[in-house]
Amino acid sequence: MLNPNLDDIQLTKEDYERYSRHLILPEVGVEGQKKLKAASVLCVGTGGLGSPLILYLAAAGIGRIGIVDFDVVDYSNLQRQIIHSTSWVGKPKIESAKNRILEINPHCQVDLYETRLSAENALEIFKPYDIIIDGTDNFPTRYLVNDACVLLNKPNVYGSIFRFEGQATVFNYEDGPNYRDLYPEPPPPGLVPSCAEGGVLGILPGIIGVIQATEAVKIILGQGKTLSGRLLLYNALDMTFRELKLRPNPERPVIDQLIDYEEFCGIPQAKAAEAEQQSDLKEMTVQDLKALIDGGDDDYLLLDVRNPNEYEIAQIPGSVLIPLSEIESGAGVEKVRDMLNGHKLIAHCKMGGRSAKALGILKSAGIEGTNVKGGIQAWSREIDASVPEY
Repeated sequence: MLNPNLDDIQLTKEDYERYSRHLILPEVGVEGQKKLKAASVLCVGTGGLGSPLILYLAAAGIGRIGIVDFDVVDYSNLQRQIIHSTSWVGKPKIESAKNRILEINPHCQVDLYETRLSAENALEIFKPYDIIIDGTDNFPTRYLVNDACVLLNKPNVYGSIFRFEGQATVFNYEDGPNYRDLYPEPPPPGLVPSCAEGGVLGILPGIIGVIQATEAVKIILGQGKTLSGRLLLYNALDMTFRELKLRPNPERPVIDQLIDYEEFCGIPQAKAAEAEQQSDLKEMTVQDLKALIDGGDDDYLLLDVRNPNEYEIAQIPGSVLIPLSEIESGAGVEKVRDMLNGHKLIAHCKMGGRSAKALGILKSAGIEGTNVKGGIQAWSREIDASVPEY
């Protein structure tokens, strides 16, 4: 796939010392190290997956690394996004990543794209690079990365993580399958929880990210058997690896242009439906709730619909836990009905979304309630800073 002209690529005395363990590998050698130095790789995202793979690509001697990200470093990132450090909290992730790359390998060219990847800019950003690595965590961007790689005929090294499980493969390489062969249609919005909602073992993205980096290096070197046509499934709890075969679908739609991927994934429609559902939903601020609690009014039931492990982290005084999953199953609806006993219902979650959903279900069962805007996160930030944020 990659056939760089190596005539103008020279290894310096420092290169020979730095990459000595590569150079003594027959599968790499001087020519292979020159290929790595001549190669260019773009990583979309510097989160859990992007962090380890970028570190290893820089250390391996990749000559040019591009990074696309528009987020800033948050304390909650540090549990898994190992390219960032505490001193970079609140600062752009791409700047943090560049700083760390150059500490590892000052000879690496680092290109920064502090922007949201879109159908308008993806092709232009992708064009200069040999390999694209998908380190994203949402379906619209995954489809966008895939389609742009297909249009430009570039390998797409894919990885995804959730809780204790990860996946990795190589798309659009040597006539192999692409992302649409694995997922012809996106799942309904909200069906697959994000890591912020479902959690992720901090070590997991390190494993999957390093696998992605390995695949990129193998493609550059032209060595070994890549994951093209194979979906690698990893379960950290069981410490097992499994493989599923992937094949191109001859009936898949032809990709001839980039589209509106938010629309394709149903996100605007879902937001509109949610807005319509919540248009008549009663809301109160955390200040309103604090005044109610301080006023000694006990004519209410404060319902917390988060998961039990979240409730263990932080609670609002006087709240009662009935997880959203119980309400969705119907059992929680009857629990709420029994506990209300004529009282007013007030519901909250982490940020307000799950409690709004719970109130919608309860309303269809004839139980009216009020949602706490911003949830316990707003309570921690605006009322009681001793309540942990997570």
